[in-house]
Amino acid sequence: MALMTFKHELIFKLVISFAIFHMVIAGDPDILSYFIVPPNVTIVDSNFFTFTGMRILLGATPPTAFKVSKASIAEFPALNGQSVSYAILQYPAASVNPPHTHPRSAELLVLPDGSLQVGFVDTTNRLFTQTLQAGDLFVFPKGLVHYQYNSDAKNSAIAVSAFGSANAGTVSVPNTVFTTGIDDGILAKSFKTGIATIQKIKAGLAPKA
Repeated sequence: MALMTFKHELIFKLVISFAIFHMVIAGDPDILSYFIVPPNVTIVDSNFFTFTGMRILLGATPPTAFKVSKASIAEFPALNGQSVSYAILQYPAASVNPPHTHPRSAELLVLPDGSLQVGFVDTTNRLFTQTLQAGDLFVFPKGLVHYQYNSDAKNSAIAVSAFGSANAGTVSVPNTVFTTGIDDGILAKSFKTGIATIQKIKAGLAPKA
C-alpha cells in the first residue's frame, strides 16, 4: 500500500511540475534550432527526448538520508538549450537539504506530500521562511542561499523542483566553505572562532569510509 501511495504521489508531482515549469525564470541562452543533438548521438528519435531515470524511484525503499534525483543536462542531454530541468527531492523524517545556491536559475518547488520548513536569505541578509504543507509551492530566487528542512520526526516528505535552466548548478554552502581546502586559520578568523572548531566541522563533513 505504501509503495502504491508513493507511486501516485510521484505521478502527481510530475504532472504539477510540468504544468508550472514555464513560471521559472529561464537562465540559458536562446538557441537557433528546436533542439541540440550531442556530437556522439547518431540517431534522433523519440528515445532521445525520453528520460527513464526516475523509474527507479517507483517501488524503491525510501532513503534513510536526504536524496535528490536529477533530470538535468548531465542526465538528460535532450534538455540542452531547452532552459528547463527537474529534481525529485526525498526527505526522510527529520532530514535537511543544507543551505545551498543555484547560480543559473530560480527554483520552483512543489510539495505533494508531507511538510517542509523552507527559507532563503537575500543580499541584505533578510531571511524569508515558510512552513509548507502538501499542495504548496515556493519559489527560491536565482542565486540566493536557501534550504529545506523536514522537521517531522516521524513522517517523510517528497518535493519536486523545476529550474529555468538545463544546468542550474548547485553550490553547497557547508561543502564549499569547509571541504575545499580553505586554510583553517582563514576560516577561524572569518567565523570568529578557534581553529579546533573549524577542524571539528571539517571532520564532520568528511566522507565516511
